[in-house]
Order: sequence, then C-alpha cells, then structure tokens
Amino acid sequence: MSTSSLKIASGRSNADLATKVATSLETKLTEVTIRNFSDGEIWVKYEENIRGVDLFIIQSTHAPSDNLMELLILIDAAKRASAKRITAVIPYYGYARQDRKDQPRVSITAKLIANLLTEAGADRVITMDLHTPQLQGFFDVPLDHLYASNIILRVLKAEVDLKNIVIASPDVGGLKNARGYAKKLDADLVLIDKRRPAHNVAEIVNIVGDVEGKNIVVVDDLIDTGSTFVKCAEALVSKGATSIIGVCTHPVFSGKALELIENSSAISRVYVTDTIPLREGPSSKIRIITVADVFAESIIRTHANTSISSLFE
Repeated sequence: MSTSSLKIASGRSNADLATKVATSLETKLTEVTIRNFSDGEIWVKYEENIRGVDLFIIQSTHAPSDNLMELLILIDAAKRASAKRITAVIPYYGYARQDRKDQPRVSITAKLIANLLTEAGADRVITMDLHTPQLQGFFDVPLDHLYASNIILRVLKAEVDLKNIVIASPDVGGLKNARGYAKKLDADLVLIDKRRPAHNVAEIVNIVGDVEGKNIVVVDDLIDTGSTFVKCAEALVSKGATSIIGVCTHPVFSGKALELIENSSAISRVYVTDTIPLREGPSSKIRIITVADVFAESIIRTHANTSISSLFE
C-alpha cells in the first residue's frame, strides 16, 4: 500500500513516542518549527508542503495546558495549509476526569476540549484508554479508541509469574478494564471500594473479594499523585496479599508520585506505557512499555480506511 500521501507531525509533549511511531512506519516526522515568544505565546510553522495530505498530529494533552494549546495551533495551521484530512493522535487525553457535572457551577471540561479540537479543524481523533469510554460520545467527529491491554499483557506474561494471581480494580469505574485483564489471564477479580472526600484524596473503605495469600495486579487507566495507588497496595497487603504489581496506561505521576511508589514496601513493580513521558529520571520500580507499534498500526489502518477494532480482537 502506498503511503505517499500520509504524513506524521508531532508537538513537543511526547516527541520520543512520535519518533518511535514514525520509525515503526519506516518514515520520518514532518518538519515543524514550534517556538515560544518571550511572553509564552506559541508559534507554529510546517516546514514542508502538506497540501492534500492525510496528516496525523501526535500530541498528548497532559499538563501544562500549553500542550493542549500547542495541539490546537498545530491543527489550525494544518487546516490553513490545506491538509486533506487532519487526525489528532492523542495518546493521553487530558481533562478526561472532568466528564460530568458532579457539583454545582463546574465545567464539563472533557466536552469543552472535544469541542475545541473539532472547532480547530480535527477531522478525526485517535486516543488510548480514555478515563471513561463514554467520552467518545462527546465528539462530533469519528474517534478511534485504542487499548494498551494487549501489549501490556504480552509483557506481563513474559516477565511475571502469573500463578495464584488476582486482578484488582481500584474503583468501580475501572471494573470493566480490570475485568478484561482478569478474563485474559483466567484470574479472579476483586474491587477496592474507596471514597474521595476531596480532589486527589482517597480513603479505602473496603476490599470486596478474597486476596489472602494471593499475588495482586492492580489495574488502572492512570496514576496521578500516587497516593491512592499506594493506599490500595497497603490495604491489600493488610488483608493478606503476598505481592502487589501495578499496571497503568498513563503515568501522570504528579507531585511526589514516583517517590511514594519507590518508598512503598508494599509495591514490587509498576508497569506503565509511554503515552506520557516520565517527569523524572528512571525508577527501579517503573517498567515502561512502548505503545508506538499500536499507534503506528492504527495510523496505517486509518489511512487505508480499514478496520482498527480487529487490532484488539
């Protein structure tokens, strides 16, 4: 299949992943100049002709908010340069946790971001492991929702003794994801019942299921401050769990998250992907799994107008 009309561009939020995706596709990233003026404003210019091409822009939208703004400007510049189709490839879709009006006078920011992407000129969106799958309904353009589970499971099976394991979900919202891991590993499933008295604060209320003498794999879509994950691990150990391994797609790792994980005797290892680059240097407990090939394959299938869902069957 010819890919002469396909081009891949990248913002600055996750240039390493974008380079890996381009390498997987045996191509090079389209040359883009991105600068900041002295007041912080972002300036973008495509240094190659992109008129009439199928353009894929890779950019995660984790903090700071400049990453989101940069993506919007990249899309707008491509639209004004007459790209035939613009696909926003967003490995980590930021603001996804603000997906409902759970208090008076708050924004449904996840919907706002979807509107901004469409208004900027995105014709399609590709993303991975949304915080809640129903966010797909916020978009008025086609969205392809990718899953990291297959590639993570492949690594787990190669590196971890999966005997006597139990899959744990840290909350009700993550049950579907955890159940998928449990089914593929033929393992039992337990639920950690928690409540949030405030933002980034969690209290473990109960553990639903038997964990005594078991090796636990805690599965979540993201780890932010790390406090919830560490508290879950400690609660599981207090109930008799033998070992704790973490699995998360998006290593947000804000604040002292890495330090908390490193210092927790309950946690032996955490498997994450490279949808977000780590804020700090390498950690002895963090194992990074690249999802470049998954995004590369989804890009080539989107360009060829073939099925993406079959990737995960």
